[in-house]
Amino acid sequence: MEDAQVWIDKGIDFITQYGPKVIGAILIYIIGSWIIKKLVGVLRKVMAKGSYDQSLQKFLMNLVSWALKIFLIITVISTLGVETTSLAAVIAAAGLAVGLALQGSLSNFAGGVLIMIFKPYRIGDLIEAQGELGSVKEIEIFTTKLVSPENKLIIVPNGAMANGNIVNYTAEGKIRVDAVIGVAYEEDIKKVKEVLLDVLTSNPKVLKDPEPSVNVLELADSSVNFAVRPFSKPEDYWDVYFATYEKCKLALDKAGIEIPYPHEVEVIKHAK
Repeated sequence: MEDAQVWIDKGIDFITQYGPKVIGAILIYIIGSWIIKKLVGVLRKVMAKGSYDQSLQKFLMNLVSWALKIFLIITVISTLGVETTSLAAVIAAAGLAVGLALQGSLSNFAGGVLIMIFKPYRIGDLIEAQGELGSVKEIEIFTTKLVSPENKLIIVPNGAMANGNIVNYTAEGKIRVDAVIGVAYEEDIKKVKEVLLDVLTSNPKVLKDPEPSVNVLELADSSVNFAVRPFSKPEDYWDVYFATYEKCKLALDKAGIEIPYPHEVEVIKHAK
């Protein structure tokens, strides 16, 4: 009985000493989580009204949310009676160990920050980087998500994106479609240029500025090759690409202009 009473007394002392701290910590966590949710919601509305870049919005939302959650956890721990100075030392030591173990992740985080600052691409841009081609779907803290022309999801680390070459096909608002079409040596060069140029200018998706061009590119073994170069909006690239070859072939046939045997049509690809 005496032993039981001793344990009961110790239990009462423990509850008396730590109970309020535990309850306080739980309340702080619940209230803090609610406040964080509200703050993030307000930030989202403010950024939406301010017409901030979509990729910047998502990046900052994630960054602010994680920073507030870490601050909340530190506050809860300190409420339980853990000294903040000791906690800071533990966090510093743990941070060093985690930093050494996750150097790649820290590099990706730094890369994400650089991408947000210098904006080499935005959500919706068609880019080519790290051997991959696709439209930017999301820019997250550690990775960038692309969607390929085949509708495949490609995830590329931001560290590699920030330190590698990036080709942005969308940034300038226009892209050149390069094609090479050969005709027989017997054909009139001036007439061929007129026929091919008419094909380009009659296509509503071909931009008038810069003007499309048709020029003699080379005198090949069995044909005179013409560089056919219309400009289009990035989103119209494939429509112009396919229409150029189809309509040029039909127009040459209609004009009685021969595409010699072997039928050589060489494509200069600026987008795969």
